[in-house]
Amino acid sequence: MARIVKLEDASDLPLWRRPIALLFLMAFAMPIAFATWSALLNNFVIEVGGFDGLDNGWLHTVREIPGFLAVGVIAIIIFVREQVLGLVSLVMLGAATAVTAWFPSMAGILTVTMLSSIGFHYYETVNQSLQLQWLSKERAPKVLGYLLATGSGATLICYIFIMLLWEPLGLSYNIVYMISGGITAGLAVFCLLAYPQFEAPHPQVKKMILRKRYWLYYALQFMAGARRQIFMVFAGFMMVEKFGFAVHEVVSLYLINLVINMFVAPLLGHVVHRFGERNTLLFEYTGLCLVFLAYGGIYMFGWGVVLAATLYVIDHIFFGLALALKTYFQKIADPRDIAPTAAVAFTINHIAAVGLPASLGYLWLVSPTAVFMLAAAMAAVSFGLAMMIPRHPEEGNETIFSKFTAAAPAE
Repeated sequence: MARIVKLEDASDLPLWRRPIALLFLMAFAMPIAFATWSALLNNFVIEVGGFDGLDNGWLHTVREIPGFLAVGVIAIIIFVREQVLGLVSLVMLGAATAVTAWFPSMAGILTVTMLSSIGFHYYETVNQSLQLQWLSKERAPKVLGYLLATGSGATLICYIFIMLLWEPLGLSYNIVYMISGGITAGLAVFCLLAYPQFEAPHPQVKKMILRKRYWLYYALQFMAGARRQIFMVFAGFMMVEKFGFAVHEVVSLYLINLVINMFVAPLLGHVVHRFGERNTLLFEYTGLCLVFLAYGGIYMFGWGVVLAATLYVIDHIFFGLALALKTYFQKIADPRDIAPTAAVAFTINHIAAVGLPASLGYLWLVSPTAVFMLAAAMAAVSFGLAMMIPRHPEEGNETIFSKFTAAAPAE
């Protein structure tokens, strides 16, 4: 059994075996499989699976079901430590990604997607919980920015590999998926064997909880899940379906996006630290509203591919500011609530994510513009919700209305 080390004693370990080093290694490992899978997905399902917009919508609905069921993490951590669950989930993501091309039929793609999605969503749920437990409130915004940049760096390596070698070496979907998935699974196994089990100072509540005072955080998570799905499902699909991007062209776009984000991501953490969660999120939602309106204009007014690609990059930068939502919760939360609330929040985030892709797949066949207009409306609703975040959020001051509420016993 792995050695258990209290978080306050971890400073006695070599630098590479400390909790923050593990967070950075996991942040590097996960995108190798997930980013490669995502980069090739639209071309793979269109060229190999023969998917149209409706099929793609159903694919992403299936992909999001495990996210909707992320609340199941609460039951699992009763028996399995969060750190172990996160790394086992990472192994599952890597293994499922590795065999993706073995099942080119729609049924096969949906099945493998479901398995990789279970690994991804359970990993992300636990990872978010561990980040907020292991990082101090003072350091969290900046470190989260650097973790985001680390993931971008791993993704950048994958994209360069695909872009430079896809055509010269005649790479296949199977080879690339096998390599990327195998590396992620291998790194996760290494983390399982090389690191002790870290014990945070605040034991986590191991049951599902819904706190009334977290209502604004829940609402923002719901809107974030709904809005992000439209981007995840249809923005990249548009580049292939409307503009005919080949694999190396899609990856080139992603590469440009990643280079920019590697430099911008660390700055995002400093932005949150300097301007606060409220102002950061208001800026993000304003930008996303304008971006989605412009996406709609591409179909309405026939704007060109250069604008579409530019919007895609800007979109990603704005989404990076979502780390402010994590730090907002960290500031208002009881430290014991972090793990169960991370699981509940993931489920809330994916309520709309399960139903939207398939239903919007039908709307996409009729009017792609309407899909992006709906996303702009969602960004506007998120802006309204973010207005309710106080300037200095903390436990007992969760929303701007908290000062009007009489002090009440803890829930």
